[in-house]
Amino acid sequence: MDRLLLGTLSTDADVSNKTLAARLGLAESTCAYRVRALREAGIITGTRAQLDLALLGYPLQAIIMVRLGSHTMTNVNQLYDALVSAPGVIQAFHVAGADDFYLHVAVENAEALRDFVLQHVTSHRVVRQTETHLVFEVRGGAGVLAT
Repeated sequence: MDRLLLGTLSTDADVSNKTLAARLGLAESTCAYRVRALREAGIITGTRAQLDLALLGYPLQAIIMVRLGSHTMTNVNQLYDALVSAPGVIQAFHVAGADDFYLHVAVENAEALRDFVLQHVTSHRVVRQTETHLVFEVRGGAGVLAT
């Protein structure tokens, strides 16, 4: 039942407890208890509003691949902290392989993307190389609880 509840919430986090309970055939009090228990267990970590970035003035999205020249724990952690706090970063991934980080960013235009890379990425002495890929379209996946 918890997986069904989580699957429903992952596609519609705005759903009211009453509607959620009705969809799953649960009593409202049982549904509220289960959601609260999933939050307390750390399985539900929050809810987010999905924003239309283009309507907010950030129509250009990109994935920036970042390679480091030095891989000490201190360098990696300091850079990671700096990257996630840079304006325009939607998500930052620390990855294995040839690249060390992938950044998903949204900016106003091509010039802003260039400036972002220069001001917030290559300005760090440990960054050896970057590669930027424009995002044409973003679609959400089915998720881990899809049936």
